[in-house]
Amino acid sequence: MSSPADADDQHRDPGAARRSRPRPRARIRNERVVFTRMSSPQDRAADLITSFAGSLPFVYLHAVWFTGWILLNEGVFGDAAVFDRYPFGLLTMIVSLEAIFLSTFVMVSQNRADARQNLRADLDFETNLRSEVWSVHIGRVLGLDPDEIERHVQETLARARTELSTGHPEPTDAGQL
Repeated sequence: MSSPADADDQHRDPGAARRSRPRPRARIRNERVVFTRMSSPQDRAADLITSFAGSLPFVYLHAVWFTGWILLNEGVFGDAAVFDRYPFGLLTMIVSLEAIFLSTFVMVSQNRADARQNLRADLDFETNLRSEVWSVHIGRVLGLDPDEIERHVQETLARARTELSTGHPEPTDAGQL
């Protein structure tokens, strides 16, 4: 209970009561923060490797590497520099091993992307459910009929689905939504 002195302070400084109360903690979790906390160093390394392997610098690096390897082993820089004659067996083996590891990194990253999508879906569901519960409670306080509102929502959803499937919007009354 506040004293008359507190009331006088609040009249002089209207924000005093607001500042003295603890701020409510956000209950909705950020998907990026949650997912980052779940990531191990190996996961982050796999994502870095995969993101580099899917970039143009990776393509350019390989184009230079293959061109240099082939030119070197075709004797362009002298026969003494040749170490992997045509059909370039060593190059083939190295590229095959690289492909094996890169495909594994891609699969690891895909699994992580799936896990992230599942987390996002769970958080979206939690947020939507939280919003629906709050909306129902607010509607009750305002004296709204939840069944009538739900019928209106179902009609609006059916109309929206029809518009999406046909590609043609249906005419609506201005007050319908």
